[in-house]
Amino acid sequence: MHIPVSSRAPDRAAALAQYRRRAQGYDTELALFEPIRSEAIALLDLRPGDTVIDVGCGTGLSFEPLHRRVGRKGRIVGIEQCPEMMAKAQARVQEHHWQDVELVCAPAETAHVSVQADAALFHFTHDIVRDDAALANIFAHLKPGAHVVASGLQWAAPWMWPTNAFVLLAAVYSVTSFEGLGHPWDRLTAHLRDVQVRTTLMGGIYIANGIYEE
Repeated sequence: MHIPVSSRAPDRAAALAQYRRRAQGYDTELALFEPIRSEAIALLDLRPGDTVIDVGCGTGLSFEPLHRRVGRKGRIVGIEQCPEMMAKAQARVQEHHWQDVELVCAPAETAHVSVQADAALFHFTHDIVRDDAALANIFAHLKPGAHVVASGLQWAAPWMWPTNAFVLLAAVYSVTSFEGLGHPWDRLTAHLRDVQVRTTLMGGIYIANGIYEE
């Protein structure tokens, strides 16, 4: 299978339009990947009282498992640029009466976070992890030693054409650029030490984790 290659940078306006269209059915679409979310959150190594940034939080699907780990004395900061997604995240927060969730409706590269966090989660946020300005802004709000985990789509080996066909279909629907889809995590490595990368779903999904150092 021919793997598309593109040097085009992610398009924030296109991403906003894309996720506005997806907002209504987003939770159902992501159901297949919930085990990936669970594994990614476990790798954050959160403790009660910790603060975690959920980058590109969407409708807030990660909030409940994050809340279980940081507890009432902890804090979750959800960043999401799409108002329709953010409205659903806000409704989720209100439904559960969470007092420890701060929502920031802004692009990751300009979002203002009022705290220094112990961890950051990038779950299926390809356009964000390929944006140096977005990464710089998020890492500026992390404490040294913070745990960082990213997960999402990636190209499998070229001969794994059934997997890559799935990745292609999913990527067309969820990212604005194929740039970096071979190694989506590699821009994170400039900021992290002890980086580990695991693949699953026959090589079509990655989970990368590391420790932030200034």
